[in-house]
Amino acid sequence: MDSIRYSDLHPVLQGKRLIAFDLDGTLIDSVPDLAAAVACALRELDLPEPSESDVRDWVGNGAPVLVERALAWALQAAPDPALQRRGYDAFMTYYGAAPSVLTTLYPGVQPALQALHKQGMTLVLITNKPERFIEPLLKHFELLDYFTLWVGGDSLAEKKPSALPLLHAAQTSQIPPSECVMVGDSRHDIAAGKAAGFTTVALPYGYNHGEPIEDSHPDLVLSSLTELLMTVPHATRTA
Repeated sequence: MDSIRYSDLHPVLQGKRLIAFDLDGTLIDSVPDLAAAVACALRELDLPEPSESDVRDWVGNGAPVLVERALAWALQAAPDPALQRRGYDAFMTYYGAAPSVLTTLYPGVQPALQALHKQGMTLVLITNKPERFIEPLLKHFELLDYFTLWVGGDSLAEKKPSALPLLHAAQTSQIPPSECVMVGDSRHDIAAGKAAGFTTVALPYGYNHGEPIEDSHPDLVLSSLTELLMTVPHATRTA
């Protein structure tokens, strides 16, 4: 029977030593759990609940912005600061209680991370999700051991599309930006990567506010994380 094994890195990774990955929309599809938490928060405030497809277009800028967009949708107006705080606190409570019930890992993520790790690449996670949720999610999906560092949206003074989280990861890892790659699904990932001097790789299946990721002009667009690795067929035959 024919089978597939990973043999080498994609040419875009030649000369690179660090790969930074986004989380939501890149490694995991977290929208179902995010949408459930948003719905519970708005229900608590006696406001209409958005659909999962609505929430899918709001994800990407961190929890405070997600809640602000949900409230603005429900009110058809910008929420006042007090309501924003109540909504945010409610969302964090509901999401914190169940961050991985409906969330799924995208196909190819685990084998790709495992293979890249075995190839000696330094893997870091840079997300706009609050830091408190990162480790539990990585543990749940058995990805924790692949990453040497993770940075959340509230870990530093700025988050993506700022270059700061990426430059922090490069400096902490003692690897120059020219030897780093940013892999993500949104314009914020690509903008942050370009600003930091990283090579940028985009995936088209995540959350990008309904816009084609190609419009952000990444260095490379791949359909799956497994395409970061070259594969060769090898046949197993019996006499």
